[in-house]
Amino acid sequence: MALATGAIAPHFTLKTKTADGLKEVSLGDSIGKKPVVLLFFPLAFTSGCEKEMCTVRDSLKDFESLEATVYGISVDSPFAQEAFAKANQLNFSLLSDFNREAAKAYDVVLPELAGLKNVAMRSAFVIDRSGTIVFSTANPDPKVQPDFDAIKAALKSA
Repeated sequence: MALATGAIAPHFTLKTKTADGLKEVSLGDSIGKKPVVLLFFPLAFTSGCEKEMCTVRDSLKDFESLEATVYGISVDSPFAQEAFAKANQLNFSLLSDFNREAAKAYDVVLPELAGLKNVAMRSAFVIDRSGTIVFSTANPDPKVQPDFDAIKAALKSA
């Protein structure tokens, strides 16, 4: 099951697509500076994932007031994520875990979902400035949304 609280967050470097092209984002660049929220989601352009990412979009100021950096992570290509972000006016970075390296490191790979193999389980992690996971939740049911109030509460102590 997903990495538990108290674990050291595995570092990763993933791609994001910006107007300037592909860019690499490394978790290690944020450690020591700000708390980080990682939101793994199964697939772009699905209703549950759209709901989750739009909830974050609409409450991003709450996360920013807690000094957090938020990343949405899925196995979609960075190009599909860019289209998804534009279609939903997302105001935070989506990171492509196309090779499933981060999902495996955080132990949130779903073996199968609606006939699709190895997508990310809907899960959330809060990582404090020292790189320790202070909040962890994962649910194999893609319809279950993360508890954003619990995430924000964890950020207050991160």
